[in-house]
Amino acid sequence: MTASPTQILTIEDFLKFPYLEGSPAWEYVDGAAIQKPMPKLRHSILQKRLLTEIDSHSESYTTLPELRCTFAGRSVVPDIAVISWNRIQVNGLGEPEDNFIEAPDWSIEILSPDQKANRVIDNLLHCIKHGCRLGWMLDPDDYSVLTFAPHEEPKVYRGDCQLQVLEGVYLELTAQQVFAWLKIDKR
Repeated sequence: MTASPTQILTIEDFLKFPYLEGSPAWEYVDGAAIQKPMPKLRHSILQKRLLTEIDSHSESYTTLPELRCTFAGRSVVPDIAVISWNRIQVNGLGEPEDNFIEAPDWSIEILSPDQKANRVIDNLLHCIKHGCRLGWMLDPDDYSVLTFAPHEEPKVYRGDCQLQVLEGVYLELTAQQVFAWLKIDKR
């Protein structure tokens, strides 16, 4: 992640930045604009597969890639935001409002090689503190998934241990299955 100069910004000023929606995403944390690293191939494969798997195993939730979530003085862009359909605000035409101003129900981050784990954990903990019910941090180099949930100790999942998912997501998945998606058969 690249941090901006030490000038303190307000969240209102940050949200007016002309390059805010550029890629890679910018986040607002503790008065600073921080740019996430550009996703690489393993990150993108895991993100795509998780989006597909979670979406296909729940009618109550939708999975959204790189959705800006601005709440409680922070603006974060999880790699995947899982949100209950009934929490999405709609306008008079029945279409979703563009700005999501709450914590997602489930925030998923995929650690990139040049990303700082503590920054990612800090964002996940912020989400949990402000209403998120589940957080995942996937570490493709360690083949592990670190999970966070309110009033629970963080847990590290490896191998064939069943991963924690939200109630209403009917998905049985292990860390081993997730990271097996990175094996490419080139027959």
